Amino acid sequence: MADYVLGMNCKLYSGAAALDGDGVTAATSTWTEIDNVMDLTLDLSVAEADITTRGNSGWKATAPTLKEGTVTFDMLWDTADAGFAAIQDAWTDNAELAMAVMDGDIETSDQQGLASNFTVINFSRSEALGEATKVSVTLKPSSQTDWYTVA
Repeated sequence: MADYVLGMNCKLYSGAAALDGDGVTAATSTWTEIDNVMDLTLDLSVAEADITTRGNSGWKATAPTLKEGTVTFDMLWDTADAGFAAIQDAWTDNAELAMAVMDGDIETSDQQGLASNFTVINFSRSEALGEATKVSVTLKPSSQTDWYTVA
């Protein structure tokens, strides 16, 4: 049987302080799970450069350049929830927020994911008549971005 990870076992964390790459790193940060998260998407991609030459036998050639990451998810609108408040404050203040998007418990070896200081670029409230009020959140890396694997 193949190994797999269920989405419900993935976790989103908020750091106690911004990552600085020196004293505060993904490995040394104090992380708090944000469990008021519904479906989350971690979109990872890379931009490309055209490196086509006449020697490519008529084929276009590309090389990867800058990596991009976007994290999107929904949360229940709960102003008493600490994770919600941290994200709302980061959006309100245009501030960075240390976050880790992991495929499991950040305290367990071999878990991995994107750790970075993020900026909140979307914080949109949905008020569907027959549903709970939700907020759609989009985060983008802003500094100290790294693919973190728990040792």
